[in-house]
Amino acid sequence: MTTRLSARAAIAALVDPDSFAELPAPPGESPTDGPLGWAGYDASRARATARTGEQESVVTGTARIGGHEAALISFEFGFLGGSLGRRTGDRLEAAYGHAREHGLPLVSLIATGGSRMQEGMLALAQLQRVAAQCVRTRAAGLPQIAVLRDPTTGGGWATLGAGADVVLALPGAQVGFAGSRVRPADADPAAYTAEGQYAAGHVDAVVPPAELPAVLADWLRVLAAPRTADAVAPPAALADVAPPATGWDAVLQARHPARPRAEAYLEAHFDLRLPLSGDRAGGVDPGMLCGFGLRDGRAVAYAAQCGTATRPAGYRTAARVVRLADRLGIPVLTLVDTPGAANDAAAEHAGAGAAIADTFAALAAATVPVTTLLIGEGGSGGALALAAPGNTWVTPDSYFSVIAPELAAAILKRPADRAPETAEQLRIRPQDLVALGVARGVVGP
Repeated sequence: MTTRLSARAAIAALVDPDSFAELPAPPGESPTDGPLGWAGYDASRARATARTGEQESVVTGTARIGGHEAALISFEFGFLGGSLGRRTGDRLEAAYGHAREHGLPLVSLIATGGSRMQEGMLALAQLQRVAAQCVRTRAAGLPQIAVLRDPTTGGGWATLGAGADVVLALPGAQVGFAGSRVRPADADPAAYTAEGQYAAGHVDAVVPPAELPAVLADWLRVLAAPRTADAVAPPAALADVAPPATGWDAVLQARHPARPRAEAYLEAHFDLRLPLSGDRAGGVDPGMLCGFGLRDGRAVAYAAQCGTATRPAGYRTAARVVRLADRLGIPVLTLVDTPGAANDAAAEHAGAGAAIADTFAALAAATVPVTTLLIGEGGSGGALALAAPGNTWVTPDSYFSVIAPELAAAILKRPADRAPETAEQLRIRPQDLVALGVARGVVGP
């Protein structure tokens, strides 16, 4: 379990010194013992105030983090377990509205047990208010970053937490829709941790407290970087090789174990890179690297295949990043390198076809420019799903094919030794792709 900081201590640990300015509490008053007349509710609130010094379970305001201004929401778990009531909803709504009015990113430091029982359904209904504010802030093109403290459960997780664009978590934090007292007795406790949620694709990164200020500052730096309408220039090829003489040579070069892969291209291209992980549907594909970064001071989103068969979670993660970049007005770079989409039974059960279709749709609908560089194997639709129509470039050690030459030979009932001949007929070399109009050009070192 992580150390539970108060709302103000959590803010002080992250923001630039003397930069926090608290927002005034919205006007309003509650009837005696709350809207349900719950006996003893006023006394419970009074004790919570005496213990924490707060009048409600959230503190809201603005501050600078690494020199970048942001709107802040910080939960006070010591005030009735950080629970959400009507007055909490008033404060949250005001914070979201302030962020939109001033064009600020919103950072939420969450520590809550859920909705406040003493206010019944009126407390639960605050989740609808929060969801509406989240949607309006998203429509305004403003990013939302959540930091999951201990605990983040119930409606707080299902709105401010899981609904954020970037989800960071502190190590060991309890994270889950079900709190510790209501989950099944035989439930795996690891599933309700920050680490478990990261492994399941619901959290982007688990960040130690000492590193959190710098990570948040980096995210705000990237998301505040200048925007332009220009497409990203394709990265330079990392391998100094000649274009292949034959189709089969193209296949052999693209499959060479020493060929540069996505990690090397991303490392060479970006000055700063911040990963996003997971498809938000229970899956992670380590063969798909996604995130945002800086290139010459400009924000760029990326989705990069790593040379493995791409799984449904990889496609869903890529589609998620493309849509987020589109909403924030950030151009996209995709790196294509896969023998094809994963086609085992597990991939089919996980919705391979639907995930690939969603990726095609995300790129087709993007209003920001998308640039693609084919850096290795381009295996059929599983590779094409990440390729920008009209703005795809290729390296000399790559190929793109409707199907792998060996499989094409098998479908044509040719012996295996005719795969090289089939590769030549498919016209899959980089220079062939340019001649066919599939690619704009072959990039050099």
